[in-house]
Parts: sequence; structure tokens; C-alpha cells
Amino acid sequence: MLTIKDLHKSFGSKVLFDGFSLTLPDKGFYCFSGPSGCGKTTLLRIISGLDTDYRGTVEVKGRVSYVFQEDRLIPFLTAFENVNAVCRDREKTMYFLSGLGIDGSAGLYPDELSGGMRRRTAIARALSFPHDIILLDEPFSGLDGDLRHVTIELIKECEKDSLVILVTHERDEIDAMGCETIPVGKTEE
Repeated sequence: MLTIKDLHKSFGSKVLFDGFSLTLPDKGFYCFSGPSGCGKTTLLRIISGLDTDYRGTVEVKGRVSYVFQEDRLIPFLTAFENVNAVCRDREKTMYFLSGLGIDGSAGLYPDELSGGMRRRTAIARALSFPHDIILLDEPFSGLDGDLRHVTIELIKECEKDSLVILVTHERDEIDAMGCETIPVGKTEE
């Protein structure tokens, strides 16, 4: 479960959250929506514990996995090693690499992978990390239609018992994931 109470967050004079509250259950698919700069990524960083500079209460039940906007792969590890580093399970690692169509490139380093392959490796790593909540920040950027569809279907199957929070501007991705939309950020008067 995720509970946010009376969240206040600013960057200088720009107020992102002014008393924002939210409670989400242990499982389900949700999408934070709003225009660029309204605080969607900041809210994910707060939930994950990466941003602690706020007022209010944030209670997260369980472990959190995160697909960042950037791939954040370890450059001196192969695709296989990047995924296996978080789960320590060869079979699980290959399951996700295969499910995302990159098992044939498991021995390649990030600089040898295409952008889409790096993206899918980052997603495989997040899926393989033991978690109760997964945060997906623009996870499908750089993936074409077929790869996007395969990736969405794998996430939906693997995360049906988790709390999934997506950030995207793409309505078709929100619909394909079956997310309930939650507006975030301070609305202008």
C-alpha cells in the first residue's frame, strides 16, 4: 500500500504539491497524469525515497523497483549481468531477457546495444528485482509499436499482483496498461 498525506514540495518559488494526499492499494495499475513539469517524476522520486526534501508523510509498504526515464545500465556489465545483478537468478534473468526479445544479445555491453535494447534491458532489470511496487517513468520511450506491445503485455502479466505506477504522456500506453489515471501536481487557479 502507498499512502501520501499532506505532501508539500517546491523547487524555489515553483510549487509542485501543496497538500497533495493519495492512498493506493497493494495492487493495481495507475498512471500519474499532468502536463510536463507538474511533478510526476518528482512524485515517483519521493515514493522511491530518492527525494526526501518535502513536507508531509509518505508511507510505502513493501519494496520498490524503478524504471527511470534514463536506462541507467552499468556500462561494464553485459545485458545479462545488468539484470542478474539485482535478482541473482540465471533462470529469472533469461526469462525477462527472452520475454523482451533480447536474450540473443545477453552477452553484449550497453554501448553495444541499440537504444531500444538498452531500454528493454533496464525494464528487465526492474521487473527481475524483488518488489511489491514498480514505478515506470516513461518506460516505453524508444520502443516501436510491436516492441511496446510485447513489453506492455509482459509487464501486465508479471505485475498483476503488484502496485504499478506509470508516468507517460501517451494515452494509448495508459489504455494498453489498463491504468486508472490520477492527476498530480499543483493546478493553476
